[in-house]
Amino acid sequence: MLSRVADSIYWLNRYVERAENVARFVEVNLNLLLDSPAGTTQQWEPIIMTTGDLPLFKERYGEATAEKVIQFLTFDPDYSNSIVSCLRIARENARSVREIISSEMWHQVNAFYLMVTEVAQTRSLHDLAAVLRFFEEVKLSSHQFIGVMNATMTHNEGWHFGQIGRFLERADKTARILDVKYFILLPSVKDVGSTLDELQWMALLKSASAYEMYRKQGLHRISPNAIAEFLVLERDFPRSVRFCLLQAERSLHQITGTPVGTWRTPVERTLGRLRSDLDYLTIEDIIETGLHETLDDLQVRMNDIGKKIFETFVALQPIG
Repeated sequence: MLSRVADSIYWLNRYVERAENVARFVEVNLNLLLDSPAGTTQQWEPIIMTTGDLPLFKERYGEATAEKVIQFLTFDPDYSNSIVSCLRIARENARSVREIISSEMWHQVNAFYLMVTEVAQTRSLHDLAAVLRFFEEVKLSSHQFIGVMNATMTHNEGWHFGQIGRFLERADKTARILDVKYFILLPSVKDVGSTLDELQWMALLKSASAYEMYRKQGLHRISPNAIAEFLVLERDFPRSVRFCLLQAERSLHQITGTPVGTWRTPVERTLGRLRSDLDYLTIEDIIETGLHETLDDLQVRMNDIGKKIFETFVALQPIG
């Protein structure tokens, strides 16, 4: 497959997934706003901190308020990771490979983009309920794109590049959503384990669409350690970091033609080593190292995998 085509399908999927996960970021605080006791101060700066773009936000918007953060993360056309920017880039990638992807995929991503730009132009998010409905629509449109792609595109190399893009993006954003809780400082140490603390953890689970599955695992108690274990190490939950890396590794080996467990290229070694580390990692190891430190290390290593995917499959190699 041409590297240009592979790269476009890879980034088409990454950006659709990123748009969905940005919606999930904002939902962390919106769910808290609905569930928190009256008078609880909402903290919006942690949401920006997890994106790594706090300096840019402060330069352009100043103090982090609900309205400013939602504008920045959702509708800002000049911020490359806003929902509207993600979908514009996804649409451009889809357009460049229209002869490869199915017509249904093109229609879905185009409709997704037009839906978001229409809301951006009309600013019809006049209340909290409208904001929540919009983010639900963003998530649903992303799920529809995945379903259309899986149902209408041949599961060949191009499809597997899309899978890698989606699952790497999802793993990274699940780690970042979990990291939001680390950055949200409670009013005081005595609030750890309180109703407010529990509400924050529940909001985080809901934002990862993990609350129901967490409960169905028999994990009825809201325990920070159990939640971290579920979102990082659970093998069968489709938004956990471990599940995503397992799926990305399987697709990578379908592309390279080497059996799982055989590492021939730098990207196979890098991804295989991280997936293998998660196989042996325990929640006790995570707590001993520190949740934030573990999540930060995961994000750095996943960024390295993305870099090696580019170097292995896309970058032009010098002729020596």
